[in-house]
Amino acid sequence: MLLKDKVVIVSGIGPGLGQELSTLAAKEGAAAVVLAARTEAKLDTAEQEIRELGLDTRVLKVVTDIADAAQCRNLADRAAEAFGRIDVLFNSAYNPGSFEPIAEADLDGWRASMEVNFFGTMQLTQACIPHLRKAGGGAIVMIATMVEHKPLATQGGYGATKSALRSATKHLALELGGDNIRVNSAHMGWMWGPSVEGYFDWQAGDSGRPKEELIAEVCRHIPLGRIPDDGDCAKAAVFLASDYAAAVTGAALDVNGGEYMPV
Repeated sequence: MLLKDKVVIVSGIGPGLGQELSTLAAKEGAAAVVLAARTEAKLDTAEQEIRELGLDTRVLKVVTDIADAAQCRNLADRAAEAFGRIDVLFNSAYNPGSFEPIAEADLDGWRASMEVNFFGTMQLTQACIPHLRKAGGGAIVMIATMVEHKPLATQGGYGATKSALRSATKHLALELGGDNIRVNSAHMGWMWGPSVEGYFDWQAGDSGRPKEELIAEVCRHIPLGRIPDDGDCAKAAVFLASDYAAAVTGAALDVNGGEYMPV
């Protein structure tokens, strides 16, 4: 059990990776999972998924908009009050922004995305750091994107917000190492789940091409020959949070089936 007895916070709960992270944390032995999202119904669904595992995992749901610093502090303080400590923070909340060429982009949209992806994530991280220090250390995992490394058309705004977060991640790893707090990022590529499936449904309808043909086109660029499942991607992030990665900090783990391979 990779997260045995840990108190784990997961932001950005919703269909896909956020929910997979919370469920996997419970499966991997977390003593408590703290669920954070802007929508209460999404928190209820994630809690139900954990309850159906039949485990003794304690669950705390906190409606949170990470773009609001006060809500971030409330989340961290309530988690520590309920369970006595915080051991792991998964920063999974994000705003994808709009997909458009940079030359034509509405930069107000970029700013809105930056408020969540960068400043919101930093606010929640700042709120949790005192509790991680009090616990004697822990792990922070930033959910990042392959787009930082491999540009994709119309995703410049999203990539820019996550690139800023990657820079902060490395600086945090340097600053917090002496507190035994590890800070790493998991860079996700295509992830098969509700969002990606919905994207292919839309693209098929918009282009008139078969959905299977569009998926195969993407898979041709992935050495594993398939779009990784979001549950498998969650496992890579949980590894970074676990003691198996005790010597790993400041790292960027590519989780994309080999579509991007750093030199």
